[in-house]
This record gives sequence, structure tokens and C-alpha cells, in this order.
Amino acid sequence: MPSPSLHPAAALYEPGEAAATRLPVCDHYCGVEARMRKSLELQTELGPVFDVTLDAEDGAPVGGEIEHAHLIAAMLASDGNRFGRVGVRLLPIDHRHFAEVARVVLTSVKAPAYLMLPKPRHVEDIDLAAATIAVLGGSSVPLHALIETHGALQQVQALAAHPRIESLSFGLMDFVSAHRGAIPASAMSAKGQFEHPLVLRAKLEIAAACHAHGKTPSHCVVTEFKHASALMDAAGRACRQFGYTRMWSIHPAQIRPIVEAFTPTVAEVDLAIEIISAAQAADWAPIKHHETLHDRASYRYFWQLLERAHRTSYAGGPQLPAEVRATYFGVGAAG
Repeated sequence: MPSPSLHPAAALYEPGEAAATRLPVCDHYCGVEARMRKSLELQTELGPVFDVTLDAEDGAPVGGEIEHAHLIAAMLASDGNRFGRVGVRLLPIDHRHFAEVARVVLTSVKAPAYLMLPKPRHVEDIDLAAATIAVLGGSSVPLHALIETHGALQQVQALAAHPRIESLSFGLMDFVSAHRGAIPASAMSAKGQFEHPLVLRAKLEIAAACHAHGKTPSHCVVTEFKHASALMDAAGRACRQFGYTRMWSIHPAQIRPIVEAFTPTVAEVDLAIEIISAAQAADWAPIKHHETLHDRASYRYFWQLLERAHRTSYAGGPQLPAEVRATYFGVGAAG
């Protein structure tokens, strides 16, 4: 049974250090009205284990960007936005309707959980977008950005360090296209994106920059949405080999597999519970567990693993033991 002594979040971090945002592991994109509604319904069913991103870029018909923004604002304000975990992908900063679309979205009675900025070319694009959004009343809304241009990848450390940025996503399709045929189309597939050196380099640089600055790296899409095994393999590799803590979904059928791929295994959770409980009982001094020594460094790892297990718990899916959820996260068996 977990000890009632000092909570891990207080014991293992300096003041303010543990305040980094822990985002849901799945970010689901939708831009057509029917799919938006279906996505919000699924979020209500599963809980906030995934974010919904309403797409004002690829989802809007050419010439209908403002009308589409009003639809998104209505979705944000609807009862379907139950958990406040609905964000919006805006138009690129140099699009003539960028400011107007942002203004419409920010007039919703429920603020977006974040605003995704597509196709930034450098830090100055983020500065301009952030300043425009602040003037429109969105100074407190977190910003996410897509790394899909050469310039953005070259400045990825600076982008990750930007104070308004909460997460960076890898835009695989546009990144490959930006190479003008030098990277083959196979590099956009579920398997090929883990084989081409230029794509692998981009993935690693984005993940490393995000972790260096306490931001969330979000992995790119898998377009073969009917191939569950390919999706699970890609999600598992993104999480366990490339250091990503979040991944895009572009079809409702991808959400559960992504969440489950990012969920720690039962064995990992059991070991983490044992070690954190023993560490707490020892007032966070070093311990020996199964002939292995542990101290605050490994305690932080196992605590972060339990946090991820909590973020991926949903009804009918993976769950932490009720006692652990109540002790560490303040929720009961149904919480």
C-alpha cells in the first residue's frame, strides 16, 4: 500500500520544475463537420485521454476559411467540448486570413486548449503569430507548432525554447515534399518513415529539442489507417525508440491503438508502483529493490511512468489500480 508521506511530485522536483504540462498522448485531427462531431462524441466516451484538434487549415474549403472558422468556434462552444481539451490548427501565418480566422476562433465562449501553427519557417514566424494572437485576446492560449519546413528544422532548438510554445509536431508529409523528390514517397509510409535517414534525423532532432526545453514532442501521422498492426508498430517505435510522448491521429480508428501503444505495460506499472511505494516509505532515500539500487534519478523515471499510465487510463481500456489513482492522483476507481 502506498505510504502517506511526501507526494512524489513534491519530493522529486525542485519548486516549479514539475509544472511542465503533461499533454494527452494522442492528438486527433478532424476538419469536416461530421467528423468533428464524431470526434467530440468519442472524447466524451473515452475521456480526455486524447485531444481533438479542429482543423482550420486542411479542413477549410478554399475561399471558405472564415465560414469554417465560425463552425470551429461553434464546436468549441458546444456541449461536446466537455473536458476543455479541444484545440485548433490555424492557417499558416502568411495566409491572408490568418488573423481573421484566429479572431473568430478566439471569440468562442470556450477558449481552445491550444492553437497549432502550421508551416513556420523560423522563430520570427512564431513571434509574429504569438503577437497577433495576443492582440486578439489569446495571450494565455498555449501555442503548438508544426516542424515541416527546412527553416523550422534548422531552428528547432530555438522554437522549442520559445516561451509560448508548449509542443512541437513533426509534419512528415510536407517535410518530405519540401525535398522536391529527393526523398522517395516510401518515406511517408508507416514503415519507410522509420528507414530514411533524413526523416529519422528530423524526428530525432525534434524530440531532442523538446525534451531539452521541457516541451512535448508529437509524432507524425500514419496514413495507412486501416492497417492496425502498422499503426501499433509505428506508435510503439515513436514512444519507445524515438522519445515521443504524443502522436497524431487522422482517423477515429487510430485513437485507441495510439493510446494503448503509449500506455506502459502492466509489468512496467507494477514495478513502478513497487519502487515508488518503497521510496516513499524510505522518505526518498536510496533503496535496493530486487538486487538493484535506486535513487532520486530512477524514482523520477518511475514516477513519470506512473503519470503516463494515469494519462492513458480510460473506461474499458488500460487502468491504474484504484488505490494508486486515489493516493497519487486524487481520483477514485471511477475517476
